[in-house]
Amino acid sequence: QVRLVESGGGLVQAGGSLRLSCAASGSIFSIGSMGWYRQAPGKPRELVATIPSGGSTNYADSVKGRFAISRDNAENTVTLQMNSLTPEDTAAYYCNAVARVGSDALGYPQWRNYWGQGTQVTVSS
Repeated sequence: QVRLVESGGGLVQAGGSLRLSCAASGSIFSIGSMGWYRQAPGKPRELVATIPSGGSTNYADSVKGRFAISRDNAENTVTLQMNSLTPEDTAAYYCNAVARVGSDALGYPQWRNYWGQGTQVTVSS
């Protein structure tokens, strides 16, 4: 089992910044992609940013140039630096990780998708 624990949400004024962190723990062989998603009331969950274990990052168009995702593979953590926040960024933010949890009978890796409990970000105008 893999557990994701988020921290860093809160209330901020428009134009301000917040930093979200997520730490993965548990029975982890390795972690592939990590990322952040968000869900505003009455809306579906949407991708904010993802970062693979190696390679380029991916951002939603709405946050490009304002948000930056990074990770520490040794610590199994992922961070989202959010700048120039607007009220439209208000949502519950969820950490996501795709973790290898073992191998099947043929020795192929088994991957599972995990979610954190969410942390609220509220941006006031």
